[in-house]
Amino acid sequence: MRRTLPGDWYDGEIPANVVLDEGSLVETTHSFSAFRSRLPRALRMHAGASAYGGTVFDVGVEGSVEIGRHSMLNSVRVICDARVELGDHVLVSWNVVLMDCYREPLDPDQRGRYRREVAEGAVPSVRAPARPIHIGDNVWIGFGSCILPGVAIGEGSIVGARSVVTEAVPPYTIVAGNPARVVRTLEWPRSHAVLSH
Repeated sequence: MRRTLPGDWYDGEIPANVVLDEGSLVETTHSFSAFRSRLPRALRMHAGASAYGGTVFDVGVEGSVEIGRHSMLNSVRVICDARVELGDHVLVSWNVVLMDCYREPLDPDQRGRYRREVAEGAVPSVRAPARPIHIGDNVWIGFGSCILPGVAIGEGSIVGARSVVTEAVPPYTIVAGNPARVVRTLEWPRSHAVLSH
């Protein structure tokens, strides 16, 4: 049986290996138009998590994505060949790109081979390595930002609009720019448990 969304403008379906917890929301099945993962549990959206507008899960055959409780993605592109994990209460603004890989190899000869194989409809025999992304609880990522492969963003941090994050962000830190740099640190909450759950 097809898993569809009532009133969806796009004639698609929710893949069988996508787990949507009660209270999670996907606005349109177009979000899965580039979803190719073959893992048995390739994407999980926990209770209260939501994916709005133009959010697209561009997940490769070995990729997996997990979106924590009450986290919101608004017109986000998730490019994942390994693992992208968002904690609870994460806000990802519009036109953000979360990418755990570059897909195409950096070496020009391998890049040409990659492109030929893709054009022929084959699974590429060469590709850039994927490095997982981890985004902690209560993180806010401003619009138009890009989070690059291997980045971990610590709990309670803020990424300024249109930033390119190339390295780890400590907890309770504001970063901005291209490449993103620490702008200031935030005060840790008195009751850490209040923000965590």
